[in-house]
Amino acid sequence: MSDRGSFDTNAITLTRFLLEEGRRVKATGELTTLLNAMCTAIKAISSAVRKAGIAHMYGIAGTTNVTGDQVKKLDILSNDLVINMVKSSFTSCVLVTEENDNAIILEQESRGKYVVCFDPLDGSSNIDCLVSIGTIFSVYKKCTDDEPSEKDALQPGRNIVAAGYALYGSATMIVLSTGQGVNCFMLDPAIGEFILVEQDLKIKKKGNIYSLNEGYSKYFDPAVTEYLQKKKFPEDGSAPYGARYVGSMVADVHRTIVYGGVFLYPANVKSPKGKLRLLYECNPMAFITEQAGGMATTGSMNVLDIQPESIHQRVPVVLGSPDDVQEYISIYQKHHK
Repeated sequence: MSDRGSFDTNAITLTRFLLEEGRRVKATGELTTLLNAMCTAIKAISSAVRKAGIAHMYGIAGTTNVTGDQVKKLDILSNDLVINMVKSSFTSCVLVTEENDNAIILEQESRGKYVVCFDPLDGSSNIDCLVSIGTIFSVYKKCTDDEPSEKDALQPGRNIVAAGYALYGSATMIVLSTGQGVNCFMLDPAIGEFILVEQDLKIKKKGNIYSLNEGYSKYFDPAVTEYLQKKKFPEDGSAPYGARYVGSMVADVHRTIVYGGVFLYPANVKSPKGKLRLLYECNPMAFITEQAGGMATTGSMNVLDIQPESIHQRVPVVLGSPDDVQEYISIYQKHHK
């Protein structure tokens, strides 16, 4: 792709990539249909984000969601877009979203075999100042032959069959894994298609950036405080780690995966169970991080091994380069014997 008027005929679109992957593993095509529906919703959200100011979509809708966050107008639109696109793909039976108190059980005539958990617009508190935001999602197979219910979504992250996130930044990108590595697709606005730009993305074994909100440092667990001291004042005389924090999980995690390093949203005195949600934030990001060769932990256990107890459950999370995360685990376990 050299300019707006030309197109590389050998470029691999996301649709083509999914079709080829599905054919290779002799799949039924239902997951491909579902992911294409998510892709269409993401294109629509990207368009809405780009023209939000012109269309008067900035500002607060006047409500708070189930997790206590203020709901923005774009949150509601994004939520509706994902729900409607997935529902009309006839591939899913249960949807879990940050914006709805309860799981959405689809009608009999619209059902498929998948469960989809998603945060339609992560980082939406940053909408009005044009900071990068995103969409996060994970897909599971329904785990029982019973009537679909909220229980079908309460599966550990190890059961994920596909997970991804969209980043609405200087460009729109989808980072996707179906359990065979991580691939990145960038939206070409000239043709309205996502194009494969990086295949089998891998995270560095060790980075030089840490990412967390140090404004809460007075509430930190001693293990977190010690870990940060080691990053700022390395005992081996190496260069200190740089600090980078946007406050939008998609942006912070994407940078961590691309450049290496560690992202932390640990538990603290104010949030003893952590703040990020397991089903539609931590699990999909942990899955992608592991597929890229990284690690994701709560400090005491692997994020993907947690058995969820409720659909909006919060957990602490530390993820990124394996050496950096392993160092955190060692310090955490020393403090929490």
